[in-house]
Amino acid sequence: MSVTRGVAAVLVALAGASAGSAAAAEAGKVNQALLAKAEQAKPEALKLLERLVNIDSGTFNGAGLDRVGAIAVEELKRLGAKVETFPATPAMSRNIQATLTGTGKGRILLVAHMDTVFPDGAAAARPFRIEGTRAYGPGIMDDKGGIVVALAALKILKQSGDTGYGKITLLLNTNEETGSHGTRALMDKLAREHDVALNLEPGRAADGLVVMRKGSGEIELDVTGKAAHAGVAPEAGRNAAMEAAHQVLQLSKLADPGKQTTVNFTVIKAGERTNVIPDHATAQADVRVAVPEEFDRVEQDLARISANHLIPDTKVSARLRRGFPPMPKSPVTDAVAAKAQAVYGELGRKLTLESSGGAADSSLTFATGVPTIDGLGIVGGGIHTPEEYAEVESIAPRAYLLARLIQEYGK
Repeated sequence: MSVTRGVAAVLVALAGASAGSAAAAEAGKVNQALLAKAEQAKPEALKLLERLVNIDSGTFNGAGLDRVGAIAVEELKRLGAKVETFPATPAMSRNIQATLTGTGKGRILLVAHMDTVFPDGAAAARPFRIEGTRAYGPGIMDDKGGIVVALAALKILKQSGDTGYGKITLLLNTNEETGSHGTRALMDKLAREHDVALNLEPGRAADGLVVMRKGSGEIELDVTGKAAHAGVAPEAGRNAAMEAAHQVLQLSKLADPGKQTTVNFTVIKAGERTNVIPDHATAQADVRVAVPEEFDRVEQDLARISANHLIPDTKVSARLRRGFPPMPKSPVTDAVAAKAQAVYGELGRKLTLESSGGAADSSLTFATGVPTIDGLGIVGGGIHTPEEYAEVESIAPRAYLLARLIQEYGK
């Protein structure tokens, strides 16, 4: 996929238009009973969302993740699910696997995550609140809103007496925001046991789904120099900070806009005192790629370019740590998206289909070969910022959408 960013956008738009036309043609009548139950579930869903949002559950907050997990387990057991938990080593807390068995054939995997990017104290500083049509709070759309939509959909199916699926599995991950390294083995196993994977990452602000995602990685740069007095004998030192700065500038050129590859250094650390030549420095970069082979190219060029030093006698170590693989455009994904659009069309609504530079668990399920769609959670915006919000009126339509997709794939 060597298309430019602009061409990629056109391709996504065309896919959306095509799938939208198919949705319009195939849209059936709304399931009024199911929609009524989805609307009735909204007040309780908001209360649950408030409880979850008001708990700090950053990826490294084990106690907070335990609390969120305990609430989810309680809700799932009320639905009659078989609940199992598994260690998330090397991450914190435990992953949750909940299973509902029905009378149909289709096997549906639902995926959401309990961790957020926010530090401890964020929930107390910015507790859940509703202003107008929007609800605010840390992690409200990413991904506590996704958990709530999943539970609401399962609830309304139970209330409808609908067991026409073979198996529904809900996986709640503790460490998606740092790459899901403590959940990958479990997710890989579960994905291969199901017919379709529906990821409850946030719905896009335009009421959309995600059909393409970039892969993610990190460059870890480590520089060793030699300390010296910065005023008395600076020439006796080897300035690790200056070498790190040199490396950051030259390694930033690993980015390739034509291939949609981005390299952004975001964390740089060196020295403790202004009068000491620093003997150590580190830097980290965020790497995003649209196709897997770009990881190989970045890794090879990283070794070659980092060998060029500015400060003699410094030691430089630079390595690429791969995170999520890309989730490229696929006819299989387009087919799931078209079905979702047809279901949403029952409500007189239209789903946009979008690409994202963000990485997510959908890339992992897609990589196993299981048809995957993303962005089925609550609709919102301001992701990963203090202004993160969720659209309150999206809860019922999104719960309906997920419940109907379970019905469609459960047959």
